[in-house]
Amino acid sequence: MSRCRTDCLEKPLSLGFSRLGHFVGRNPWCFLFLPLFLSGGLGAGFFFLHGREANGIEDQFTPVNGPAKQERKFIQDYFPNTGDFSQLRLSTEGTYASLIITGLQQENILTVDAFAEIIKLDDDVKDLSGKMFANICAQSRGKCMSNPVLDVINNTARKIENMPLTYPEHKGIFLGSAMGGVQLNADSKIISAKATRLFYFLRENSTESATWLKAFIHLFSNYKTLKKVSVSCFTSISRDEEFERSSASVVLFFSITYCLAINISIISCLSLDCVRNKVWVASCGVLSAGLAVLSSFGLLHFCGVSFSMTVATSPFLILGIGVDDMFIMISCWQKTKVMDQVEDRLAKTYREAAVSITITTLTDVLAFYVGLMTPFRSVRSFCMYTGTAVLFCYTYNITFFGAFLALNGRREQARRHWLTCKVVLEEKDCPDGNICCVGGAYDTQTGAEKEMPIHSFFKKYYGPFLTNSWTKGFVFCFYAVYLAASIYGCLRIQEGIELKHLAVDNSYVVKYYDNEKMYFSEYGPNVMVVIKDENFQYWQTGARESLNLCLQEFGNLSMTSKNSPVSWLHSYLLFAKNHNLDLNDEENFKRNLSGFLKASGFSPDVNFTNNQILASRMFIQTVNISTAMAEKNMLNAFRETAKKCLSSSEAGYMLVYHHAFIYFDQYDIIVSNTIQNVVVATLAMLVISLLLIPNPLCSLWVTFAIASVIVGVAGFMTFWDVNLDSISMINLVICIGFSVDFSAHISYAFVSSNEPSANKKAVDALYVLGYPMIQAAVSTIAGIVVLSTAESYIFRTFFKIMFLVILFGLAHGIVFLPVFLSLFGDCGKALNSIQHENEPNNMNNPFTYPYSNKDFTHQKESPEIKMNTHELAREDGNSAVRNNYDPDCP
Repeated sequence: MSRCRTDCLEKPLSLGFSRLGHFVGRNPWCFLFLPLFLSGGLGAGFFFLHGREANGIEDQFTPVNGPAKQERKFIQDYFPNTGDFSQLRLSTEGTYASLIITGLQQENILTVDAFAEIIKLDDDVKDLSGKMFANICAQSRGKCMSNPVLDVINNTARKIENMPLTYPEHKGIFLGSAMGGVQLNADSKIISAKATRLFYFLRENSTESATWLKAFIHLFSNYKTLKKVSVSCFTSISRDEEFERSSASVVLFFSITYCLAINISIISCLSLDCVRNKVWVASCGVLSAGLAVLSSFGLLHFCGVSFSMTVATSPFLILGIGVDDMFIMISCWQKTKVMDQVEDRLAKTYREAAVSITITTLTDVLAFYVGLMTPFRSVRSFCMYTGTAVLFCYTYNITFFGAFLALNGRREQARRHWLTCKVVLEEKDCPDGNICCVGGAYDTQTGAEKEMPIHSFFKKYYGPFLTNSWTKGFVFCFYAVYLAASIYGCLRIQEGIELKHLAVDNSYVVKYYDNEKMYFSEYGPNVMVVIKDENFQYWQTGARESLNLCLQEFGNLSMTSKNSPVSWLHSYLLFAKNHNLDLNDEENFKRNLSGFLKASGFSPDVNFTNNQILASRMFIQTVNISTAMAEKNMLNAFRETAKKCLSSSEAGYMLVYHHAFIYFDQYDIIVSNTIQNVVVATLAMLVISLLLIPNPLCSLWVTFAIASVIVGVAGFMTFWDVNLDSISMINLVICIGFSVDFSAHISYAFVSSNEPSANKKAVDALYVLGYPMIQAAVSTIAGIVVLSTAESYIFRTFFKIMFLVILFGLAHGIVFLPVFLSLFGDCGKALNSIQHENEPNNMNNPFTYPYSNKDFTHQKESPEIKMNTHELAREDGNSAVRNNYDPDCP
């Protein structure tokens, strides 16, 4: 089976990429300029960027087909607005502005001086934009909706100290959402309060409302002329506006990131040899990633794909993937023979590097496109843009970057200086051994470029140390601690995104949310309980008793107020009792219903059409909903209670709804959806690994490493105060792509090594891939480290999770996996048995050893003779090269 995979997939791929490399090497200018022209053309798609932006919070960060959206549709269909405004009965958040006013140093605000300033603030609101508020305010019975606290004192500050206010209800006026930080006496009278909240609702769909709200924000976001109180503000458009502002805040970081990536890449590729220096090659690798972003984003803008703000993190990721592929290609290039023709060197580079890059690219792309199954549009947008950018990054790496590598190879072949392009003398011709005019050195034993000292470090010091028995024991214990801590963190993970995190840290929105949580969390949403069965018999005693039992079930929940629900039916029964009406008779019940509803103000709560009650609703007050976990528990408890009521035919079909449920729906699906995406993407990666890596056990080790990294990241992000939400879901999908980059390379190197023992295989794999993996990790972390200082939660979360992914992925690649593979070394036997079966004298064959050049160390021929021998071996159809791997590159 392994042999079939090797012959049927790896060999054709290697041969195809070899021919492509040869073709690119012969025509580098064509492959250099075509991507540039293509990027320029597709980049014009950024002209449509403004029209493609989709930054609506509800649209992007709530489930597309969440139950609450279906419930809202029912509410809007059966309980349309009647003209008179009621905050209690809103099916949406509404159009509004709000102020939270607190005492300075948390002082009591129930003083004349404090309320004098509060009344002044209220006047300033109503005077905004030439007293426009009176024309656009939401009205009830012909008057603008007022604030209950100001109504109680009749807008007179001196009355506040002498009026005994009861809480949470004062003379039929609910104050629970208007007064915060309340201290009561034994009679439920307010002794002191630390905050009050004012609402200003506007008419829906008014063209002037947005203008007024922006004027409100401008006035109160930095309100300074107060002596007794402090004010924070919020509007119904604030979240979306601050979300867009958060996107703009990353532009500077994007520039810094690319500068850092270029510098790190150049430094890691620096050489004292003025010919072999890869400064421009490294710069071109970073440019290639930038062109991929330009092309992919422009193409999708042309195609009309929505651009969510979460996509702004994608370029940082593409940069990391791009430089990772670049370092692998450079490493493979350096192991080719410098005396070969450039197109032959590039063919050998492609034969090995392109297959390796193809494996990781396929897994990355599949991981992102699997994310398109998620019900969150922000995740879909990110995955579409990032998956497409990865494809372009891969394409440009094997065309644009490969072409530049060939041009740089021609410069090296001509012995020209990396900066001045002047011909450099040989050492024997250089006066006084001046290194500035000397270059082009190579290893005469292998014919390839000289190794960097760090390669020797992995081979002579780190590898033997890691494979020591005592070290293995310590690594195994350390991994056990890592795994235990990760699982513990996974069990404590918090779900859901706090809406304030969608704004930048210094936003006025954050201050408002903090004050709301501190002072107004005692009373939560007023939840609608809707009977949507048009056949429910309200006039029957048994049906009403069944309904009362359901309402009692809701009342017994720990998160509901013990006060009676707001019920039109309860009020109707009291009305009938006072007027001696028999409501057990259907005709009497329906005959008197319309008059009662109109007189009592309950008309919006009953859909009484064509002498039939199609639907009706009641309201239950919730309490102590201050955390994401409390929101989740409340939502689940209400829906489960409603579901129990459905089991009784007399109770009718029931649903529960509040406009906040639109956001709470994420708690129901975020965990299951994240697990689904990760599992599907991991299985897809396993299939690709089984097809392209010549050993099934090796593929299982890669899968194990990916699962281990994902568990570690999910667990440790809990310790770093990161919740599981649509933002972190994106990053957990990223885990698959980056972890496979580390694990697949090291496992593939181990399984393909010809070393006789498992320990030596592990050392050999580290010797070849240790430094490129560190290069990729350092450059990626350097590229994202600036995001740790971002003012946006989204970008800080991206940094945290990416840092964990790179850290744990690298740890698995150069610490855990080599040890585990050396302990369970059978992973390399299948491929070696194939090699020994076909090549009896395999250990002496210089063309079968895929990862190191040790086979050349005992050869006495000149580099030219060895080169010719190698070329002859390539032409031999029965040679080991045609059945296995090239000796020059990992």
